[in-house]
Amino acid sequence: MKSILTINNLEKSYGERKAVKGISFRLEEGEILGFLGPNGAGKSTSINMISTVVDYDGGDISFLDKDIRKHENFLKRHLGVVPQDLAIFNDLSAYDNVKFFCSLYGISGRELKKNVEEALTFVGLWERRKELPSGFSGGMKRRLNIACAIAHKPKLLIMDEPTVGIDPQSRNNILETVKELNKNGTTIIYTSHYMEEVESLCSRLIIMDEGTIIEEGTKETLKSKYSKDNLEEVFLQLTGKELRD
Repeated sequence: MKSILTINNLEKSYGERKAVKGISFRLEEGEILGFLGPNGAGKSTSINMISTVVDYDGGDISFLDKDIRKHENFLKRHLGVVPQDLAIFNDLSAYDNVKFFCSLYGISGRELKKNVEEALTFVGLWERRKELPSGFSGGMKRRLNIACAIAHKPKLLIMDEPTVGIDPQSRNNILETVKELNKNGTTIIYTSHYMEEVESLCSRLIIMDEGTIIEEGTKETLKSKYSKDNLEEVFLQLTGKELRD
């Protein structure tokens, strides 16, 4: 399997505080990687460095064997990000939201219209395309957020707690959307504090704490290391949050 993303000895400091302490890992093409950790673990900083929002102090990041510092635009063309905080405009229709974000990647004309329709149809919002998101439920806003991130058809998608604060039905809808995206060839980094989401979606897990990777492996590897009886307890300890139903 080919690596789509390679992180080597990545470091980041804010003043005297070292947020990320030389982490290294590879992301294989076609997998869903669970990226977990408590608040302050360095998880968000790592994601922000991968998505070029934050520069890094040491180490290197390669996307499809290209150094992202030298090929930042190449990465951005193939990267989608679903942030935890909604990134949509309440005064634009659902259609115009997706159209705006898709157009940022240089897509226009018939291709733009086609991509917008496909993205909204994929998340189940095509029939609501003319409506303002200010009138949407929390789950619908989350789905619109995903449509905005996938309309340009990224190879790599980063999803930062995309189901936080929504009802179970909307949550299940989003989980099915994630599975379908992956089935269609999108490689995904997925952050969550829900054990059942991690179990359902992720083929491999990375858990960070205090700026370092403290656990890494497939679900099967971690299950063999920690018995089923205490797996959820370990998850709680490592993520620093209570499980939520």
